[in-house]
Amino acid sequence: MGKLNTEEILIALCSLVVLSYIFSILSRHIRVPSVLLLLFAGIGFRVLADSYGMELTFSTQLIEALGVVGLIMIVLEAGLDLKLEKSKLRLIRNSFLSAVIILVVSTGLVTGILYFWLHEPVLKCLVYAIPLSIMSSSIVIPSIHPLIEKKREFLIYEASFSDIIGILAFNYFTANDSFNMTSVAVFGGNLLLSVVLSLVLSLLLLLILAKTRLNIKFFLIFSLLILIYAGGKLLHLPSLLIILVFGLLINNWEKIVVPKLQQFFPTAEVESVRHLLHSITAESSFLIRTFFFVLFGFSISLGFLGKGEIIMVGSLLVVALFVVRLLYLRFFLRTNLFPEAFFIPRGLITIVLFYKIPENFKLSSFNDGILFYVILTTSVIMALGMIFYKKEPDQVVEEGQFSERPDIL
Repeated sequence: MGKLNTEEILIALCSLVVLSYIFSILSRHIRVPSVLLLLFAGIGFRVLADSYGMELTFSTQLIEALGVVGLIMIVLEAGLDLKLEKSKLRLIRNSFLSAVIILVVSTGLVTGILYFWLHEPVLKCLVYAIPLSIMSSSIVIPSIHPLIEKKREFLIYEASFSDIIGILAFNYFTANDSFNMTSVAVFGGNLLLSVVLSLVLSLLLLLILAKTRLNIKFFLIFSLLILIYAGGKLLHLPSLLIILVFGLLINNWEKIVVPKLQQFFPTAEVESVRHLLHSITAESSFLIRTFFFVLFGFSISLGFLGKGEIIMVGSLLVVALFVVRLLYLRFFLRTNLFPEAFFIPRGLITIVLFYKIPENFKLSSFNDGILFYVILTTSVIMALGMIFYKKEPDQVVEEGQFSERPDIL
């Protein structure tokens, strides 16, 4: 890492953590997501380093590894925040449909734009379009504290579903060179296997947490979760689903009506585990988010802003993503548009999947500046929505929030 000595590296790392805490406090007042401030900080550090002639380089594998770990922690944190109640079934259904339909339509539009611009194979354009169409839970979930409870829950579910479904779709299209009934059946089998493994491994992880008498618990579970995720990826299984189910299981344990399980894992015991996991997960995801977005911001060279083609194509992609979300919320879900329509950020998961695109699916003429432009622009749009959002109930005009329409299925 350049010519920095050990003490300077330690000072830099600790200063970033302190800066991130300041950004978290500041973001609650100015309504700009802290991750966006970290991203801009990284870009600013890059400009300063370039101006002083400092050559600091970071491995893309380091950024990718931080992204994967951050994704695991964010999804686990989301699972630990979500309560599964009968009264919320409509909310869960609507958020799932929103994630699926917006992802599918957005992917189709982005694929078309890339195809007509680059004139490369449609399948390659589709593989690039999927990451660009996934709503970033790493930016959405830490940024929704000022919203009312229903809006928060809807966006947490939607962002989590968007991540999981997007990853499933990405894994499917990058794992198969040909698409037929066999590949669909194999993919469906893998999905079913993942659901079964989710329940079995979640109970196993809960057993380790609840029954071990050692004080050192969390990082053992943390390591096991990463092993499960990495092993699942190698086997082409949607292992992120296991992480989400584990969080949901712990947070909703009292709703399980299996007497033997309740006897073996008393609710009070599981509740103490939940509190431990919740606090440490929040701290860990905060730390990982800090370094990931600063390092990613540092990796961005602003030279792409001077290229008209990047701005033109990037703007076209952003407009497509925004219009799809706006039209769906307004005419299909019939929900209040503000600020939900502005939540189109692309971030950690988009970056991680771009790093994982196989060589045989690479677009030879795709400029990475487009990726940077889309991430920055969509994050700014979300920040603008949050800045102008007013939380007070008498200032929020609801229009059938999360529609009561029975025909939505």
